[in-house]
Amino acid sequence: MRVREMHINDKRKVGIVGAGAVGSAAAYALMISGLITEMVLVDINRERAEGEAMDLAHGVSFIKPIRIYAGDYEDCRDADIVIFSAGVNQRPGETRLELLQRNYAVLKDVLSRLPLRENDAIFLVVTNPVDVLTYAALRLTGLPPNRVIGSGTVLDSSRFRYLLSRHCQVEPRNIHAYVVGEHGDTEVPLWSLANIAGMPVLNFCCWQGLPCIDREEITRRVREAAYEVIARKGYTSFAIGLAVRRICESIFRDENSILTVSGLVDGQYGVRDVCFSLPSIVNRQGRVRVLAPPIDPAEEEALRHSARVLRSVIEELDLPV
Repeated sequence: MRVREMHINDKRKVGIVGAGAVGSAAAYALMISGLITEMVLVDINRERAEGEAMDLAHGVSFIKPIRIYAGDYEDCRDADIVIFSAGVNQRPGETRLELLQRNYAVLKDVLSRLPLRENDAIFLVVTNPVDVLTYAALRLTGLPPNRVIGSGTVLDSSRFRYLLSRHCQVEPRNIHAYVVGEHGDTEVPLWSLANIAGMPVLNFCCWQGLPCIDREEITRRVREAAYEVIARKGYTSFAIGLAVRRICESIFRDENSILTVSGLVDGQYGVRDVCFSLPSIVNRQGRVRVLAPPIDPAEEEALRHSARVLRSVIEELDLPV
């Protein structure tokens, strides 16, 4: 598919619902990216949204032209992407799944107000637990699965690549490695696919005379990364903001990039009727194709375990059949 050229007069609009730490970080990352021409911030605390919009707008003379303002749900009617980052923060020591009931109530309220059916907007869920809320949004809206996606393990995959880059002494963008499954405690780093220049990561260090990789330690650090940040500063924001920008970039530029976004799984690895992350092709229509590359049998079983955990949580919600 040919990448659509972006012309000066193109309107590329994003609505961000939830102007807290994550929403404002995503707004800043998108603002300086030059990807969009219009951005509206919506928050239950109108003054917070206005303050963030003003702070961002005061810097527009340093970047490409963009209109930034605070608004309400109706202002998202003509948005190309609506980002859901509203909800309560994860408390120190609290798992993402323990956030569920509080943030599910927020999601239901927001979706009752958003005019998502009016155009072909893509609804991007960032709020945790992102996989369960992505599934809930899919069922509550009735939108096609390609248009309801979650940020998933895009950030986890970046954390995985970062840690591998530090150990292997290779720039992170030259490392191909994915984290799949739940964005949470059951996520699965795909060690069997991780490679550098086509060489398996687990062999690369030995071949280069570097210490062998401690798989368990790196896996632990990837899974616990958010807890470590939250314990120190109270929340995560900057890295997830950049992850959101990367997803939006693939959508607006019609890239067909492979990202580990969350979305409906329909048969891959024997898993059905659950949302979690797998390598997926993302373009202007959203999450258009889900990949299921051959992986280690132990990783495949861990992935099915992740699906079972998420499915058990989903069943606690009052979702339409």
